[in-house]
Amino acid sequence: MANPFVHVELHTNDLARAKDFYARLFGWKLQDVPIPGGGSYTMIDVGGGTGGGMMVNQAPGTPPHWMSYVGVDDIQAATRKAKDLGAKVVVDVMEVGEYGSMSVITDPTGATIAMWQAKPHK
Repeated sequence: MANPFVHVELHTNDLARAKDFYARLFGWKLQDVPIPGGGSYTMIDVGGGTGGGMMVNQAPGTPPHWMSYVGVDDIQAATRKAKDLGAKVVVDVMEVGEYGSMSVITDPTGATIAMWQAKPHK
């Protein structure tokens, strides 16, 4: 399948409570990893299928939500194409440490989704 969902991410205002809830509900293995600039990111290991992460909501006033990431081969081209097709670029292409690059768009219907291009493994 071209462009599968590759990551899902919870943005929450109460990370500790969310971690406790999802670990107990689904048995997910959670691991906090440091992020550039300080702080940490909680990786979600679901044991199979698409995993994800959890983080403190970065946008004040935004309610907690799950963000889905779709894998793309060329993040710059995919973000440009989305804009050409009528999407609003919410977060332009940005590097995420040594892991890859991402962008966030809102489609013409108002739904928000993220795109992800992983860096090649060395």
